Amino acid sequence: MSLRYSCCVDLHLILRRHRQVLLGRRIGTGFADGMYGVPSGHLEDGEAVTAGLIREAAEETGVVVEAADLRFVHAMHHHTDEGRIALFFEAWKWTGDILNRELDKCAGWRWFDLRGLPGPIVTYLAEVLLKIAEGIPYSERGWE
Repeated sequence: MSLRYSCCVDLHLILRRHRQVLLGRRIGTGFADGMYGVPSGHLEDGEAVTAGLIREAAEETGVVVEAADLRFVHAMHHHTDEGRIALFFEAWKWTGDILNRELDKCAGWRWFDLRGLPGPIVTYLAEVLLKIAEGIPYSERGWE
């Protein structure tokens, strides 16, 4: 009899402005430090995905995003030491000014044109941004 699969759910918020995306340089997290990433975090027990995204946006950037303004754009199933499902949503609308609210985890937020993303960027994020641009809603990584 096989065991039921369980995994961590990663939430990623792609804040968009024209052809730009908001990225922050990761520091002190133990994962991809020094690389650029989007506001992200983990789904907490008993929390809906949209509620988790709204919470992460407020915790990391200080902005308020409404659930109605979140649009699902991609899901990636990672094969890591514990397995992960990464869900990506984008928002073009929010209220409040973008601030760096987690100084111990982020060196600061900046807008970057999607045609000229900075390096280094979290590897799977770069892959997902390309897939989103191509209209591909799902991918898998590391299962080979």
